[in-house]
Amino acid sequence: MHVACRIIYTFVMQKKRDKRSMSSEEYYIQGNEHRRRGDFPAAMNCYLQAIALDPDSPAVVAEKMLEDIMNFYCKDIYNP
Repeated sequence: MHVACRIIYTFVMQKKRDKRSMSSEEYYIQGNEHRRRGDFPAAMNCYLQAIALDPDSPAVVAEKMLEDIMNFYCKDIYNP
């Protein structure tokens, strides 16, 4: 993880521990961290929180992308 990402993630996690409300951008960043680790459900929850706070957030695009990834399947695997 890049130093800047680690600093931002630490900042976001500290705010979460402080139980203060997070901003849309912080939820978006946290969602990206979850997505990078492969925790798609947690990422989706963060993106949805970000969208609820700011409907014009970049989380809208990220949520759509993650939804497409989660809905993807290879028909050949299921229909040999």
